[in-house]
Amino acid sequence: MTTEQTVPAFDLIGKRYDESFVERDVQLAEGAWLVQQLEPGSRVLDLGCGSGLPTAKQLLDAGIEVVGVDESAVMLELARQQAPGGQYLHQDLRDFEALGEFDAAVAFFALLMLPRSDIPALLTQIRARLRGPRLLLVSMVHGDFDFFPVSFLGAATNVSAYPPDKLRDVVADAGFEVLELQEVEAEAEPGRIEVQLYLRARARD
Repeated sequence: MTTEQTVPAFDLIGKRYDESFVERDVQLAEGAWLVQQLEPGSRVLDLGCGSGLPTAKQLLDAGIEVVGVDESAVMLELARQQAPGGQYLHQDLRDFEALGEFDAAVAFFALLMLPRSDIPALLTQIRARLRGPRLLLVSMVHGDFDFFPVSFLGAATNVSAYPPDKLRDVVADAGFEVLELQEVEAEAEPGRIEVQLYLRARARD
């Protein structure tokens, strides 16, 4: 087995992710919307927080408490440098029950790193940890495949994707009211355009 197969992809990618991710306007707009919905001091779970940019820093700058979870130690060290003030935890995205309750959760391009079979249970778990406004932001890549091998910024990894209607159904079935779903064309890495899905939801009573 090669080193690249045993090391998490984003440990290999590191800072190149921020340098190569060309378009983040919609992610920033989604973060700004969330800030408008929350009171300062609210607590947000950032699943797959990566390098802390842009979302963890955006929320922290607005006076919101951020708990970031990521499976890449390299990305978490970048987050501590680039978005100081958050609580950053090196652990599996599916293992956060001990972290308490949150006013909102965000998962920007994080759920796509999981097999489809794990995503509904994770969304249900998120819903159980939400309080107050009980908001959820999710972004995925438009597609219809399950843990498919790809190369991203030169690192081998596996990703899952949903078509829009299926993503809406998966989130709704986990106990959320879907508020909005956008489809956006974006340059995910230099020279490669993809269609991205951005979803806003609120946990149902």
